[in-house]
Amino acid sequence: VVRIYDIFFDYSVLLDTDAFFRRIIEGEEFQRPMSTAEFHNLCGKYVLERERALGLENKSFLAAAYELGVPLYTSSPGDSSIGMNVAAKALQGNKLAFDPSADVNETASIVLAAKRGAIHGRGDRGHKHGGKSAVFILGGGSPKNFMLQTEPQIQEVLGIDERGHDYFLQITDARPDTGGLSGATPGEAVSWGKVDPDRLPDAVVCYVDSTIALPVITAYALARHATREPKRLYERRTELMDLLMEEYRRSERR
Repeated sequence: VVRIYDIFFDYSVLLDTDAFFRRIIEGEEFQRPMSTAEFHNLCGKYVLERERALGLENKSFLAAAYELGVPLYTSSPGDSSIGMNVAAKALQGNKLAFDPSADVNETASIVLAAKRGAIHGRGDRGHKHGGKSAVFILGGGSPKNFMLQTEPQIQEVLGIDERGHDYFLQITDARPDTGGLSGATPGEAVSWGKVDPDRLPDAVVCYVDSTIALPVITAYALARHATREPKRLYERRTELMDLLMEEYRRSERR
């Protein structure tokens, strides 16, 4: 029996899942370097086909993201069962490779576009204001830093004038006194430029198990807000990267 958090399943399920991913990444569309967003989008297409063939609905996070055009990034693709299977296929000459630089720049471009108001199409390219960004973090570790480092990438590395994320909501069971990243507070994130210091009073950290908090928060959001049109950011990655490049070139000339 294999356990992932509070989910238990037979070992054969793990082997069947490994075989499924090894089979699909043999496809021609996978034979190149790509961001993890591209990889997950391609995988989502095949998982959705599998869902429909089995008469299932709303069972897969990957399939849902593919349908709604949501880009999915992972900070450490090699630290996973999928990463191990990709590595195994590489021994056979498979050309699939993950591009971490694309992940870093694409995630930064999404945040910058949000801060410029370009996500909703109302931003004026090149203007410094017009929108806000928020991070909603379940847990911690590498994914937490990967999400928050978008602002240091924009400000510190690319030299683009920015102030940090406007809203910080974290669900965690990690304590801040141990000094690890998982328990780091919004106040510490300010020191790295990850969170706008003027917005610090609005930051929220809730010390509770994510499997308890997420269903409650989801139910609240669904009850209080009407359904919105998907932003389909996956299809807009080139557009958002163009905005990032435009501001980066402008910062280099200063």
